[in-house]
Amino acid sequence: MDLAFVFLEKLHSSWVPVRSGESGNIVFQRADAQAFAKIAPAAHHTELAEERDRLIWLQGRGVACPEVISWREEQEGACLVMTAIPGVPAADLSGAHLLKAWPSMVAQLNAVHSLSLEECPFERRLSGMFARAVDVVSRNAVNPDFLPDEDKHTPQPDLLARIERELTVRLEQESTELTVCHGDPCMPNFMVSAETLQCTGLIDLGRLGKADRYADLALMIANADGSWTCPDEAERAFDILFTSLGIDAPDRERLAFYLRLDPLTWG
Repeated sequence: MDLAFVFLEKLHSSWVPVRSGESGNIVFQRADAQAFAKIAPAAHHTELAEERDRLIWLQGRGVACPEVISWREEQEGACLVMTAIPGVPAADLSGAHLLKAWPSMVAQLNAVHSLSLEECPFERRLSGMFARAVDVVSRNAVNPDFLPDEDKHTPQPDLLARIERELTVRLEQESTELTVCHGDPCMPNFMVSAETLQCTGLIDLGRLGKADRYADLALMIANADGSWTCPDEAERAFDILFTSLGIDAPDRERLAFYLRLDPLTWG
């Protein structure tokens, strides 16, 4: 039986398919556009449950994000139904509109980074992410589409070895700047009002947890890069981001390290 049918027939409303995620999840939008259903096959049940747990924990903590409406499990998989965040993904904005929205997007990310470390039960520290990368590489499961062009033909063990050579230094840095991170602050995960160009919230929070804030900053900057139409826009966005954080001299090598690590942790 079709996996989506297993769950959607029990939700007693009309649903429209939106997309299929890299993880194999299928996403549907309710006909009134007020809710989404994310359906995961049994093999990815754990990841979807992790997203559910993080959304529940985030409620009432000052972060604009979806609220969990319902959760269903069957032998075939699981279904998470959550409220919709209004707006369009930042990935759909022109470079000029993205730059206008950027300060409010930074503010939303800062709301996550300002959460209490002591109260956060979720981990995404570098040691754990490196262990994940070791597992992905051991299965030869790195998705080449996630790699920069210059790394697409490099053997995966060599990519991992490059990360390992920097690991000790980066672990020491993480210990001084640990924060609660989104985990995947790419442009599709920032929602923005098309009318006001203000960020309305964050989605896809399944990787939220304690980590080096540079892990988030690297992904946000790099993923926005394709939206800018000129170098000045990219530099202005870079300055806005780091000025808001009180970082006068951003560590570009540290940013590059997390960009090299991230593609190895999916798979």
